[in-house]
Amino acid sequence: MDGAGTTHQTKCAFRDFSPLSLGKGVEPIFIDRLPDTPSHVVIAQFPKGWAGQWHENPSPQWIIPLSGRWFVETMDGHRVEMGPGGASLGEDQGSKPDATGHLGHLSGTLGDAPITLMFVQLGHKVTLNDACWNK
Repeated sequence: MDGAGTTHQTKCAFRDFSPLSLGKGVEPIFIDRLPDTPSHVVIAQFPKGWAGQWHENPSPQWIIPLSGRWFVETMDGHRVEMGPGGASLGEDQGSKPDATGHLGHLSGTLGDAPITLMFVQLGHKVTLNDACWNK
């Protein structure tokens, strides 16, 4: 979100991977530890054809599709579509309505199936004008 209260989306890469051994003789995996601690984890299922209204996330949160597809559109008009393997960090608390009354983001399901999302809610405050702050 910028200083005027308009929400945006930025594609950020996870790139601070470090090796982690899971046992002797096993090839290591690589992990990227994020600097935040979850306050809640919520699993929600939305029916096919569900469309929300413009709203803000209840708290900063990672939104991770587990099944199905969905979209999120920010106030700047940018729309992203995601399914399993995608993730979105929603930090639009404190956005300000634009001339059309849009606030935060718009989201909904895509396709002929419901979507199951995992929300990992975080305990930090939103940082303005700082896309990819966690990288």
